[in-house]
Amino acid sequence: MLPKWTPVIAAIAFVGLADALYLTAHHYFGVPLACGPFSGCETVTSSVYSVVLGIPVALPGALYYLAMFFGILLAWEYKSLTYFRYICLFSICGVFASAWFLFVMAFLLHAWCTYCLVSVATSTLLFGLCMYGLHVTKPQKTVTSTKSLDSIPNERTERF
Repeated sequence: MLPKWTPVIAAIAFVGLADALYLTAHHYFGVPLACGPFSGCETVTSSVYSVVLGIPVALPGALYYLAMFFGILLAWEYKSLTYFRYICLFSICGVFASAWFLFVMAFLLHAWCTYCLVSVATSTLLFGLCMYGLHVTKPQKTVTSTKSLDSIPNERTERF
């Protein structure tokens, strides 16, 4: 049975998708970034680390969140633990990517992007909830014994 809070995972993935799409639109269409409490958005989004092979890293991020969103919705719709487990394992990709981007912002660029931090938060939440979800849905092991209880020595049956 899926956790009752599975739709929360989909909601968080949707927030991550909106964030990544906004950053992708910024790259392709020049949508201005309202950076909020940090002033490094332009530094981060225009750095050499923001594009790989001519593709903004926000685009694969949007695809990741899209896969998480629809994967969780499919798992919820079909009540499938298998879908749920696979999509939760996929969350590992997001948390590793976020760890890399956090490292880049903190140690290489020394600049912080609000939207990038939202992505770090959403992917970390997805990972945490998914790992907890994997824990609570793991199959229970049953212990069966091939020996009868009478064949197990105990203090009363074995005397010196």
